[in-house]
Amino acid sequence: MSSLLLAAYRLFSPLQPHLLRLLASRKPRLKTFAQARASLFETLEARLHALPEPSCRLWIHASSVGEFEQARPVIARLREQIPEMDVVVSFFSDSGYETRKHYPDAAAVFYLPLDTPENARRLAALLGADIFMLMRYDFWPNHLAAIKQSGARMILAAATLPAGSPYLKRGLKGFYRDLFTLFDEIFTIDAKDIATFREQFGCTRVRQAGDPRFDQVFERQQKSDERAARLKPLFQDRMVLVGGSTWEPDEAILVPAWRSLREKLSLVLVPHKVDRPNIERLLQFLRERNIEAVTISELDKRFEPATQVLVVDQVGYLAELYAIAAIAYVGGGFGVNVHNTIEPAVHGIPVLFGPRHGNSPEASGLIEAGAATVVTGEQELRQALTALVEDAEHLERAGRSAAEFVRSRLGATSAIAEAIAEYCRRK
Repeated sequence: MSSLLLAAYRLFSPLQPHLLRLLASRKPRLKTFAQARASLFETLEARLHALPEPSCRLWIHASSVGEFEQARPVIARLREQIPEMDVVVSFFSDSGYETRKHYPDAAAVFYLPLDTPENARRLAALLGADIFMLMRYDFWPNHLAAIKQSGARMILAAATLPAGSPYLKRGLKGFYRDLFTLFDEIFTIDAKDIATFREQFGCTRVRQAGDPRFDQVFERQQKSDERAARLKPLFQDRMVLVGGSTWEPDEAILVPAWRSLREKLSLVLVPHKVDRPNIERLLQFLRERNIEAVTISELDKRFEPATQVLVVDQVGYLAELYAIAAIAYVGGGFGVNVHNTIEPAVHGIPVLFGPRHGNSPEASGLIEAGAATVVTGEQELRQALTALVEDAEHLERAGRSAAEFVRSRLGATSAIAEAIAEYCRRK
């Protein structure tokens, strides 16, 4: 039986285009949202009609870049197993679409249109997908209902039910129960969520697979990287602290906490934004504290790791830079949520980050494994760094726990890809 909230949503959802037009004139971001979807169906239809008839079509929806990263290793594995499979990808966010609109393994990449019944039916019919896979979350009721009615097999992958999430709130539980039961199969990240899906939401086909990002990060770590190899000799006989994806609040505590340990510990900063204004801001921040810094684009043999901070002002370095690190600090924990903690953990190094990590099950898992430490300010960070730098056994133990944490969670890609491939073979 449909929840009252879901019934109300479906009743009023056709008003979304009118509301968008009304607000777009006042809100630039909403205007961009509307413009990006203005000719969506015509463009997508032309693109699909130019493609050969696929043996099987998989539609993947991701809210943004982070969720799509969970799908990438699955897509790569399926392309190996079923080369003739068609993969189409939809995004809700501008950042997700703009970052991956030229993704080579997708036959089409497009924005998800507004969740009206008409849009949902039209899109499901146009795509004619055999399988629909939703990564983690981003539940749009009309789209999900239309996909179900189209006959596509529906998979929810990398699913998680964190404590305090809206799914479990009293007034919303019925709403999400109706949505979760639409899926033919649910793959969770953690085993503890299996019972919750079954008991709280009545989902019968639920199993743990894990997070495919672990497989992706592990496979990448196995490959040598020339950039990291080039930098390693510069830090010979030095411990390195890599501050990855940092924001201003992170740098405000990280730099002063590191200064007291600079005789033993070199610092590499990789800000989340590497545009010129932000790099200039960071360099000025360091100058004001009498700290010399060199950007990676200007790096030469004169670099002194004992006295200078290396600032990375180019994209694509971070994951590989963790290979030369003894300790990692991951930014974002003083903002919306901590960034990727798997990338440093796979290299077998302890991880530090701020208090906001509730949306990252892997961050919580690293804490429980003794591989990560949460810090709430400069003093705590200094103490945590000092403990790691001064105690070799503590450093090694935390790093070993990080590597074991990642290795124990490999295999999600194979589990999800095999389920999809099996359905395609039976189709």
